[in-house]
Amino acid sequence: MIQVEFNCEVFEVKENTNIDTFLRTNDLKLHKEACCAKIDGNLADLRDKLVANCKLEILNFNDDLGRKTFWHTTAHILAQAIHNLWPNAQFGVGPAIENGFYYDIDLNGKQLSTDDLLSLENEIKQIVEQNFPIKKEELSVDEARQFMQKNNQVYKVELIEQFSKNSSTVTFYSQGSFADLCRGPHLMSTGLVKAIKLTNVTGAYWRGNSKNKMLQRIYGISFPKKSLLSEHLKLMEEARKRDHRRLGKELELFSFMEEGVGFPFFLPNGMIIKNELFAYWRKVHAKAGYREISTPMMLTRGLWERSGHWAHYKSNMYGTKIDDAEFAIKPMNCPGAVLVYRMKPHSYRELPIRLGEFGVVHRHELSGTLHGLMRARCFTQDDAHIFLMESQIQDEVRKIINLIDEVYDRFNFKYSVVLSTMPEDHIGEEQEWEAATNSLKSALDGAGLNYKINEGDGAFYGPKIDFHIRDCLNRSWQCGTVQLDFQLPQRFDLEYVAGDGTKNRPILIHRVVYGSIERFIGILVEHFNGEFPLWLAPVQVEILPISENFEGFANEIKNKLISKGIRCEVDERNEKISYKIFQAQVKKVPYMLIVGKKEQEQGVVSVRRHGSQQTRTLSLASFADELANELQQISSKVLEVWNSAKKATVR
Repeated sequence: MIQVEFNCEVFEVKENTNIDTFLRTNDLKLHKEACCAKIDGNLADLRDKLVANCKLEILNFNDDLGRKTFWHTTAHILAQAIHNLWPNAQFGVGPAIENGFYYDIDLNGKQLSTDDLLSLENEIKQIVEQNFPIKKEELSVDEARQFMQKNNQVYKVELIEQFSKNSSTVTFYSQGSFADLCRGPHLMSTGLVKAIKLTNVTGAYWRGNSKNKMLQRIYGISFPKKSLLSEHLKLMEEARKRDHRRLGKELELFSFMEEGVGFPFFLPNGMIIKNELFAYWRKVHAKAGYREISTPMMLTRGLWERSGHWAHYKSNMYGTKIDDAEFAIKPMNCPGAVLVYRMKPHSYRELPIRLGEFGVVHRHELSGTLHGLMRARCFTQDDAHIFLMESQIQDEVRKIINLIDEVYDRFNFKYSVVLSTMPEDHIGEEQEWEAATNSLKSALDGAGLNYKINEGDGAFYGPKIDFHIRDCLNRSWQCGTVQLDFQLPQRFDLEYVAGDGTKNRPILIHRVVYGSIERFIGILVEHFNGEFPLWLAPVQVEILPISENFEGFANEIKNKLISKGIRCEVDERNEKISYKIFQAQVKKVPYMLIVGKKEQEQGVVSVRRHGSQQTRTLSLASFADELANELQQISSKVLEVWNSAKKATVR
């Protein structure tokens, strides 16, 4: 017998009892909801056996890993449905992703249509109704290879060859007559998936390499309750209404053109938002002791080889030749900041040295992955590189956390925190990674932040802390990051003079708050549905004369407001006032001033706030004071009211 700690109780359990059997015996309610488990903190399949004293946790759909298990199982059900309809289909990979799952398939020239997706959904429902038990089996590499070759699964054979480098066995999961290569974990049966929707089909190169064949990628989402799917579809409909690509065009913020696929054009209105974000960033960073730099867009190949980017990131980089020398357009800003640090000797008294930069970077993203500002080939990072002593890491990371918290609070963004550890493809020794990871853990613990650990998802040069903000539709966006780097200082022989006169190696922190400025703007557009708070709105006040007789008065008002720093325009079109009001509402301008004979004679303005049917009459001085006060007092309290209104609209 072994002892299993479960739900704050200790159970005597027969050795080699599997987790599913244990649950059936001790907690039937939890058994019905279980997706996977953790044994002593390590992810486990419900079929796995309890072989020693341990602590057992059960994860359901409400847990991130449980949800991923649920969606990954549904991806396998999708694969079974594809196999049933098109037996000669060849399968790539089918992982769970942040919101659902996908499966890459090769149908030998057949292009899937909307009708095909509906047929697949119907086939999936039949598989679910049959409630096939899902079985786990281990095969030797040779057995697995032969099985997949017999079924003409060339992509799976390629994966097996890769797995064979690290293991002599391969795991398969089967349901009914369908079996698929997979490391798991999975649900216990297909019948647990109560609701599913296939959402899209796109092209995707095999293994993300444009030199490989283009496969078809089917996306989907699933839930353990039909009501959850209904809620999700309503949310997706609201998200479509808020699509930043549509709103960006309507509000004349930015554009995408055939002459530069993946490279955004920012228009005057969009540049106002961009510059306001820059100005706010500069203000908080100057207060926090950062100094701003600007580094070249293009640097020699040798630099990128030395930094490690050439070996680990070359496929995402653009290059050219100058005077027979190879150059690369920077995909990241860090090597430039390192060169700035190396320009002169440094003393321990100077550290930390905080260098901030709005660095424009270019990355070769595949056309199928591009998505407006959210995924572009050119964007601006609000980078900072901090050079410091190892003894300063925890204090500095806590300061960064406080700064990120201040910035996100300005937009009333709530956030969660993830600590990502050493990936398989990394540089540096494991003991260095362990020390770096422990430093970040200590900083997070010292700041009192709750965080999750994402094993193996760190940058190739060091562990990182990622900040995931949530918008008003409760969608998660990874924006801020803090990355600890022991490697670049070694590769570039960075030094500082310690108190005893010896030369020591500094530590480097890579850090962003917005992340990509362009992506952050896309998030804001959808978060606010284009109805920006006053300080961000491209046009803060639209002045609407009821006829051309009052255009002179309207322009007098405009000039006075501009002199007070207010962004405003006059609508001088020969249109009815009702149409002008409608157009100002479409443009989502925060304030409209309606002026006519009464306003001119009395020296007042009629004020209407966007989204309101009420009109107030104020003196221009009183209105200007209101605006100045709103701009000065803009804070989480103001935005909390703003966002509450947005959420009420969604409901």
